[in-house]
Amino acid sequence: MGSRRNGYIKESFILSVDVGTTTIRCHVYDQEAQIRGSCATKVVPLYPEVGHVEMDPDALWKGFTSVVKGAVQDAGVQMCQIAALGISTQRATFTTWDRKTGVPFHNFISWQDQRAAELVKSWNRSCTMKIIHSVMKVVYFLTQQKRSLAASLIVFSTQHVTFRLVWALAHYKQVRQAIDEGNCCFGTIDTWLLFKLTKGRVHATDYSNASSTGIFDSYQMCWSGFLSSVVSLPLSIFPKVENTGHNFGSTDPSIFGVPIPIMSMMADQQAAMFGECCFDVGDVKITMGTGTFMDINTGSKPHTSVAGLYPLVGWKIGSEVVYLAEGNAADTGTAIKWAQELELFSDVQETSAMAYSVRDSDGVCFVPSFSGLQAPLNDPRACASLMGLKPSTTKNHLVRAILESVAFRNKQLYETMLRETHIPITKIRVDGGVSSNNFIMQLTADLFGRKVIRPQHREMSCLGAAFVAGLGVGFWTSREELKKLHSTEKMFHPKGTAKEGAAGPDQEYTPVLQRWERALRRSMNWYKP
Repeated sequence: MGSRRNGYIKESFILSVDVGTTTIRCHVYDQEAQIRGSCATKVVPLYPEVGHVEMDPDALWKGFTSVVKGAVQDAGVQMCQIAALGISTQRATFTTWDRKTGVPFHNFISWQDQRAAELVKSWNRSCTMKIIHSVMKVVYFLTQQKRSLAASLIVFSTQHVTFRLVWALAHYKQVRQAIDEGNCCFGTIDTWLLFKLTKGRVHATDYSNASSTGIFDSYQMCWSGFLSSVVSLPLSIFPKVENTGHNFGSTDPSIFGVPIPIMSMMADQQAAMFGECCFDVGDVKITMGTGTFMDINTGSKPHTSVAGLYPLVGWKIGSEVVYLAEGNAADTGTAIKWAQELELFSDVQETSAMAYSVRDSDGVCFVPSFSGLQAPLNDPRACASLMGLKPSTTKNHLVRAILESVAFRNKQLYETMLRETHIPITKIRVDGGVSSNNFIMQLTADLFGRKVIRPQHREMSCLGAAFVAGLGVGFWTSREELKKLHSTEKMFHPKGTAKEGAAGPDQEYTPVLQRWERALRRSMNWYKP
């Protein structure tokens, strides 16, 4: 695709930025979805107090503009050749700012922040919640509506924006003042960047980001008036919710020299799902980075979970809404990084070979729960632990046990998904830094009894936001075309007794898995409330 200037055709490109938890990266994509230029910068988290995790909005803005300029320069192209910009961001990290001046009232409060933990705990135990649960159980009994069942099971989590925002309103006087004056904007990272890129003209987010805050009603597709009134959050501060593929406005020409249309904003896991071309019901993607996020496409209906899977809007493009159910394990990359800091190995690339160098983990079990256990066990008081150590235990046994634990958590999430959604799985794709570990990938395929596909591209969130933006400007014409651009780097087929699609996974691992599950139970409820 090109634009005609002075009688000759100039090639055009799609620009996509992914603002992650540790890195902001930008890629310039050509029509074959190949990366022509890249630039990345580190995200520096701030820890002002124990349990508080923040990010500086100005540093984030500077980082964003510098990676865009850097990637375009690296590609050796000009800004005027950029057809559209797509933005993918970490979820549920937010700030509030002055509508008139655009100046933030406080730093971004990260999704990892624990300042509202006590508030969450007391609300989950409160009489109000007990009443809501009881009333909704009755409503579900009478109407059999799935959303009443969801409401009867609702529990708050610190990962959602809800109570961190309640905390901010209670602690920052200027926020309350601005609300009284009708001058306060709330937004997750995408909303703040959009506000800055358009010089304050646009205060908006998309459905995928909104549904990841915990304040959005995925059934009604709007901010939850009910929840907001229960916890006293003013709806006036919330951004307008737009389609994921939407013309959000163009960047102000003073920023990059030319206006660039912002054609997609997406939450990172949903963007990765789109980047993996998981467009069909039953498609699964597993992103293994700092944490593991497993998502299944549930089609045009939100999934109501009893085991802690979260119903999200995957994307809304045109009139089509696609929902996902998501499970996560928080400490995948964290566990591997921890092992590296203990000097069990120096280079992550060695870990696969170390694990394969021993026949088994010699009875050692590792429980990777540095920040509690998520679905399906949902125990915030669980501790990380190593069990079954012997004098014969070597570094290789420890490394194997740590890698096995990542695959075992994958299996737990996968089985929860099968049990809960009753959706036949069509394909499984993996991405994220940890997915480059062949031992974990092979064991995951063996335990699932299914083939697992690892694509050439590892940074799927960036690609997903690029795909949506490109479709919006006709750079790519259809999802079929996007599927053809996908290249597989490696397929992991289940080995041993597991046959593709057979009911059970590799039997050889059953006793190991049972022993690990015993270790898991021992680690639970360790920290007393």
